[in-house]
Amino acid sequence: MLRAPVLVLNQSTRRESGKKAQAGNIQAAKSIADVIRTCLGPRSMLKMLMDPMGGIVMTNDGNAILREIQVQHPAAKSMIEVSRTQDEEVGDGTTSVIILAGEFLSVAEPFLDQHIHPTVVIQVYRQALEDMLADIKEISMPVDVNDKDQLLKIVNSAIGTKFVKKWSKLACNLAVSAVKTVSVEQSGRKVIDIKRYARVEKIPGGSIEDSEVLQGVMLNKDVTHPRMKRCIKNPRIILLDCPLEYKKGESQTNVEISGEADFARLLELEEEYIRKMCGEVLALKPDLVFTEKGVSDLAQHFLMKNNVSVIRRVRKSDNNRIAKACGATIANRTDELREEDVGCKCGLFEIKKMGDEYFTYLVECRDPKACTIVLRGASKDILNEVERNLQDAMQVVRNVMLDPFLVPGGGATEMALSQALNERSKSVAGVQQWPYRAVSKALEVIPQTLIQNCGANTIRVLTSLRALHAVKGNGTWGVDGDTGKLVDMKEFGVWEPLCVKVQVLKTAIETAVLLLRIDDIVSGMKKGKEGGGGGGGGGMAEPE
Repeated sequence: MLRAPVLVLNQSTRRESGKKAQAGNIQAAKSIADVIRTCLGPRSMLKMLMDPMGGIVMTNDGNAILREIQVQHPAAKSMIEVSRTQDEEVGDGTTSVIILAGEFLSVAEPFLDQHIHPTVVIQVYRQALEDMLADIKEISMPVDVNDKDQLLKIVNSAIGTKFVKKWSKLACNLAVSAVKTVSVEQSGRKVIDIKRYARVEKIPGGSIEDSEVLQGVMLNKDVTHPRMKRCIKNPRIILLDCPLEYKKGESQTNVEISGEADFARLLELEEEYIRKMCGEVLALKPDLVFTEKGVSDLAQHFLMKNNVSVIRRVRKSDNNRIAKACGATIANRTDELREEDVGCKCGLFEIKKMGDEYFTYLVECRDPKACTIVLRGASKDILNEVERNLQDAMQVVRNVMLDPFLVPGGGATEMALSQALNERSKSVAGVQQWPYRAVSKALEVIPQTLIQNCGANTIRVLTSLRALHAVKGNGTWGVDGDTGKLVDMKEFGVWEPLCVKVQVLKTAIETAVLLLRIDDIVSGMKKGKEGGGGGGGGGMAEPE
């Protein structure tokens, strides 16, 4: 007797399982890797992306490209997530990590076709990762973080693949001096918070050569009253987090007035309250007051009569940077102000006009712990790309200062690891030898892509590089990404921070392992109010 089939899943859902799901995941990962393969190396191409709002992004930064691309496949989404993780963790290597992850998955496909179980491949991948991390430590060499020339060389190799390459000397100096400014020692360890204390201000106009790092802070603000001073040397600065205006009731307040004198008394009370607040501020003889809230006309009048300049509605993050730069403490109430809260480390306060905007400069600070990088350029698109490149450069300096070890660039590290794994694979027993060897083959994708992107003969150059690495002591030879010739990275001077390379390998292998373990994809297509589950179907959607 035939039984009717039992439907467990909702009929509107789509399910892929077994080989089909694995093949789909690998295909999606390869598609994402192919999108940004041409963005690796000094001869990389730019991508122009248009977001749904009509804005344009022109970049060769792997993370910035993948952020803008709209994809539908869940595996492709997880690849994009990988790039973001890499960017947040070490700030560089976003393109390499996607290319490597795509290649690790690609080389695993033949083993799945030969019915080798995914867990066997995963186990070998994990073992290969442990071996690679042990080998890379041997290749690495220490660096003196106080040697500025060495730091500039490292940043130069990171910037050499970017749009800013033409102004690399300027960009390197900007990045190194900004990071050194915000570096502080806290309870015996170095803390470098670029995001919070090294702000990049983009001002269209001028040329890129006009960009500079200010030993202090710059804000897009003007004084509140036109008769206030716009240039003060060695100002005494007070920072407030409270309004200099009459406090209004939290809820609606009704006041009954019986005579005309009562109304006058009400106004007097308001005036007395503001006079008291201004008196508490003026008792410390400041030249300059910043507040995150508003300043009433009456308060402006009292402060202006005492030759005090006021800037209002400053952002919280800007106020924190001013505090770090000039040594002031932010006060929440005026009656809590004390002499030690006043900042005296700033050498010059002045307001400059650029284009139609006024900018407040607090510069010539003594030993500031915050800085502003002023970027000038022809258009907003160029400035956005320069800012992205500069953020990468600052992250590289930060990484080297926190973990002062370097590995050779230009695909030399990957090739040396590939050679080491290849040698070790001979001692691996059984079927596991093949996936192990495949990992070694996959690492060659980085030098191979560098050769491809500069238009050299891939097979010939890669074979020569393989032959060089087979001889002991040639572990620093790699590819010159401009010409496609083989060079010794020790003499050529292209070095990368160890922590970036380690993070690239860890993230790429982990992603490949994660996607190989998936053998079932259930995607629910919603129709109206019915249907189960959310998100994603198959294939890769076209960018809008």
